Amino acid sequence: MSFELHALASDPSGFPDINGNYGWNSDSEEEPDDYTQAEANPDDDRDSKTAETRIEDDFQRLVTHIRSDDKGSTAFLTRDWDFNPIEEAEQLKDELRRATGVGKARASDIPLSREVKSLIGLGNQAYVDGDPAEATRIMLDIIRIEPRAAAAWVVLAQCYEDMKQRPEALKLRIMAAHLAHDAEEWDRLARQSRELGCNQQALYCWSKAARLDPANGHAQWDRASLARQLGDLKTARAALLGILKNYPQDILVLSELRGILVELDDLPTCTALYEGAFAHYLATYPTGSALDPATDREVPGGGFGFLEILVLADLYNTTGKHRHAIEVISQGVRWLQGRAAQRIWDACEDDREYDPAGFERDLEDEVAPRPGMFPLDVNARHRLAIARIKLGDVEEAKVHGSIILSEDILDYAPLFLELADTYFEEEMYAEAQPIYEVLGAEASTNNLHVLLRLAACFRMLDELPEAADMYEQVCLLEPSHREAKMQLAEIYEMLNEPRRALEVVRQVIISRDLDTFRRPGPDPGQNLISQPSAASLFIETKEPNNTTSRNRRPQISLATLKEVEAKMENKTLMDYKRVTELWPKISIAEIDASESEWLLCARRMIEGFCEAKQLFTSADYYRGMFPARKRAHSEYREADEDRMAARLELEIGCSTNDTTSTEIFRGLNFFSEWLRIFFQFSFIITKRSSEGREGKKFLPGYVSCVPSSSEPLTLPFPARAIPYRPSQWQAPIRIAIATCAVASQRFPLVVEQFRKMIMAHQFNTEPLRIFLATMAAGGSNAMRALLSVPFMKVVKRELTRSCTAVEAPGMMRYSEMSKRFTFSNSEENQRESIDDRERSRPIPEAARKSKPVLTMLYAEMCNFTKNYTSAIYYYLQAYELNPKDPLLCLSIAIASIGRAMQRNSDNRPHLIAQGMGFLAQYGQLRHEQSGDTGEVEFNFGRTFQQLGLYSHAVTHYEKVLQVAEGTSSKSMSMAPEAAYNLSLIYAMTGAIPLAKSLYRRWLSF
Repeated sequence: MSFELHALASDPSGFPDINGNYGWNSDSEEEPDDYTQAEANPDDDRDSKTAETRIEDDFQRLVTHIRSDDKGSTAFLTRDWDFNPIEEAEQLKDELRRATGVGKARASDIPLSREVKSLIGLGNQAYVDGDPAEATRIMLDIIRIEPRAAAAWVVLAQCYEDMKQRPEALKLRIMAAHLAHDAEEWDRLARQSRELGCNQQALYCWSKAARLDPANGHAQWDRASLARQLGDLKTARAALLGILKNYPQDILVLSELRGILVELDDLPTCTALYEGAFAHYLATYPTGSALDPATDREVPGGGFGFLEILVLADLYNTTGKHRHAIEVISQGVRWLQGRAAQRIWDACEDDREYDPAGFERDLEDEVAPRPGMFPLDVNARHRLAIARIKLGDVEEAKVHGSIILSEDILDYAPLFLELADTYFEEEMYAEAQPIYEVLGAEASTNNLHVLLRLAACFRMLDELPEAADMYEQVCLLEPSHREAKMQLAEIYEMLNEPRRALEVVRQVIISRDLDTFRRPGPDPGQNLISQPSAASLFIETKEPNNTTSRNRRPQISLATLKEVEAKMENKTLMDYKRVTELWPKISIAEIDASESEWLLCARRMIEGFCEAKQLFTSADYYRGMFPARKRAHSEYREADEDRMAARLELEIGCSTNDTTSTEIFRGLNFFSEWLRIFFQFSFIITKRSSEGREGKKFLPGYVSCVPSSSEPLTLPFPARAIPYRPSQWQAPIRIAIATCAVASQRFPLVVEQFRKMIMAHQFNTEPLRIFLATMAAGGSNAMRALLSVPFMKVVKRELTRSCTAVEAPGMMRYSEMSKRFTFSNSEENQRESIDDRERSRPIPEAARKSKPVLTMLYAEMCNFTKNYTSAIYYYLQAYELNPKDPLLCLSIAIASIGRAMQRNSDNRPHLIAQGMGFLAQYGQLRHEQSGDTGEVEFNFGRTFQQLGLYSHAVTHYEKVLQVAEGTSSKSMSMAPEAAYNLSLIYAMTGAIPLAKSLYRRWLSF
């Protein structure tokens, strides 16, 4: 019998695991979904089988496994045991279905044949006569004939017990327990298994006891405790949830379950449990306390005390429900203080209820409640501060934060650290920096995390020397910290110290190579499996699960990938050949069939391009679809280190970068062929959309370089692809996007693209000139986009930098991070050494020359927004640079007249005289340059009309009409505008017939 039982344990595939399930590993990811539900809610298992039926099925599988392993000396087991288990199971289900109380009733006894009953009697008599060997033989024969005879297993177990073979006896009693359906017996067997060190078997027995008697809280608790000791958190969770079903809102069980759920990252379940408990205790003990009958003492919250409120607030903050965290702290503390009826505080958006003594709050509403000044523990204030920071209510958070920071750091170091980390995560580096400095000043709270965060704060606040000092300290404390060294190298590079940066990067590369050389190989003994205990039906030490999850995608070989890529390349070349043949037909004539076919072929090409992940990685250059790969665990980090070293070597002239890139993708050049396809496709799609020909249907899911919410079409421009990231390719792509945006009347998108071009080409006015020419024909839509506040700020900043580069070039410094010239303060200039100044990048000569274009653009923006004072100021600056520009003179005249017409004008006659003077100069310059008298006369007439001098205005408008009568070209004439304005004057003065004649002559089509 001992040999047979060990044969059972040798193959766990057909044996029940600790939860009584078959055919799957309890540690695998494919755990059945109904397991947890059945364990957590055993009383609700009505869908399939009762607990007794399931246990009998477990027994059936055990015996079937014995039968399948029945070979050699144990062949007699199959002699008289040939019943159909499926038929028997169906009969049992029918009997249970006819019975009352399905799921609760115990299974009836197994009917035994007369021969089996006779053998049982003989076996019992042999045992009574003191012949255990004969009794064992008879009971084995009974089991061969009818394995469901419970008495045979019990007597056989007692025989082994008498023979001092306790492990074998325990196994047999477990087999018998499958037929007895006694929860107490399963509990007893579980405790015996645990005493013998068979922990997996003990968990299995307790799982059966839980199914039979879900109300047995002691068994469930023991099961949960053992499962947690073994690291089986899912089983522990199921056991504790089973206890909570019978003892809901038990604080002790909740506390034990909380740690398990946190380790399993099941925070929603934990939050829901604590929410329910809080609501229960809040309703049960409205006064905030209860009397303990055992000790006659007041228990705060009836057991749900201050610690539980903090736990619930932490859960809310962790799951992102920060508003709920504030509510539970406010209501919970108020409830514990016996003030649950004071619901007036719930209407306050702030935390004035717990304002500290002496704090003065600005209250706009006099009817609102005054600050309560109620006491609040510093731990609760910490939770409120975290929630307020996450919600963006920084001022309210600082009230709580100041109280926390006033405490002794040695007593509340975790609160200090979490507060600083929250500020850091919300990118509030100025608030986080002083807290990290306080933590770093104490020996007991100073650690690598604090130093790294402090260095990051210095860096984000542009305090680069201080950041370098902090990273240097980290490197001294932890020389193997490669990430800190790379950050230090980047800061050295931004400080224009490439030699020191290169030295640090080389140290990182050397350390990396040494780590690779010293990396130990796998331990040959780590995969050894412990032998099963003699008393256990289970393999107590489970084999590591090296099998691939069924949900994991199967790996495709490199050869297969290359074959697929070759097919894709052939299709791409065929499509390119076809679009090349069709393009002349589209260009010459409008042939819908050719255009549609061209679009379909181009669409396939663009989809294949956008689906190639190798083109959209963080690499600096494209190395092909199948580049030589490095070690998978550190590929990207090592690539960044190598690229930085190569860049620094290039900068200081030590060596050249030997990295190779390719300009070919699927047989086509990125720049001469692919880019042309993108441009042509986008132009045709934009044209179709503007003509109402359903152009959008050709664009499902294309990658765009701009947000889809800001444009009517999703244009497939590959601005994020690796080959097109250099600035020389970004400019044509952005101009093409702007072209499509102009055609679709999306001028905000035009402004966005040219804003990026202006930022990328500092001190270069060509992008600005192209931008102004593009926006000229946009009308009111273009004007609204041009006058957006963000773009006006960009122009103002660029104007300030341009003026500083001309007047004080020493104040400008090149930033390696932004690749632009920025301002540098005097302290940085003092710290900067002579060598650093010599190595710094000089300002280009183009930046040292004043250009009126940017100044005039900002003045025009001020003029359009009726900020005439600022407009005149910047116009006059531009006038000093280019006094012979007639447009500039006209703009100054318009701004001066506009300022004079405002009610708060302080010197109206002077402004009018100034405007008329510049207007006269405009007329003179315009006559000298072009001789266009019609435009000049119209502007004079419009000025006099605005000033109310209608007689002078009529004279100039009539001259415009006279000039138009003598010219053949009507497209460039100002006659319609002059006729319309003149008709308004006639209508205002009562000369209606003259106005009608103007309408018939000039305004009728």
